[in-house]
Amino acid sequence: MPHPFVNEDFEDYYKTIYGTRWEGLRSSLLNPASSIAYSRGLILPYRLDPSSVLAALSLRLPGEGLILDACAAPGGKSLVIASVMGGGVRLLANELSGERRRRLTDVLDRHLDGETRSRIAVSGFDAAALGGRKGERRRFAGILLDVPCSAERHVLASEKALAQWKPARPRFLARRQWALLSAAFLLLREEGSLVYATCSLSPEENDGVCFRLQEKYGRALVPDEPDFPEGEKTTFGRIILPDRQKGMGPMYVARFRKVSGI
Repeated sequence: MPHPFVNEDFEDYYKTIYGTRWEGLRSSLLNPASSIAYSRGLILPYRLDPSSVLAALSLRLPGEGLILDACAAPGGKSLVIASVMGGGVRLLANELSGERRRRLTDVLDRHLDGETRSRIAVSGFDAAALGGRKGERRRFAGILLDVPCSAERHVLASEKALAQWKPARPRFLARRQWALLSAAFLLLREEGSLVYATCSLSPEENDGVCFRLQEKYGRALVPDEPDFPEGEKTTFGRIILPDRQKGMGPMYVARFRKVSGI
């Protein structure tokens, strides 16, 4: 049973965005999330939301080179990437939190065969700070950036998290998301693929952050709309929402191609 607490600021914020749709969307978020046992290329299946699979598969992989999963824990999207990457591709699965990084390592160890696992390294740097190091720029052939976000499904499931929610939270998170996305763009090599993903309902954290990327680096990137049919088109990508996709999501996915080497 969902807890009875209601945060009026939270309700007003999302009603302003979704209007009459909000009531049904909110109800869908209180239901169990959609889940599948992903098994392609794995020695043990791993359960995750089908929309997470779509986000990970949206990254265009090179024939060879190093790719980055910048905020990789708990590891589901890294497993999906690993399951489809060719033998010439290596993956750096990064997670800043030590505790979450240990869980990420365990997930990779348990679900991947030895050969695939040998092409994946785990790191713990601040991806936003790495973009400021000129020696690291243009290092990666592809980057998946699944950023920390509002995660409204989890907020609604926790009375404590819902009570602590403030209208400034999406704006605060968007600043961190922008730092990560702008850094990722600098870390990406020319002709590389960049996927930006969130599980947020807030346009401020989704298209709003991507708009800043286009505004700053527009001549050096090309929007590359994800090619899965699920969800609804937005200015820069697609958003999958559980009220219209059988419990999948929320998941926002935008994809870009870097066309010049900044």
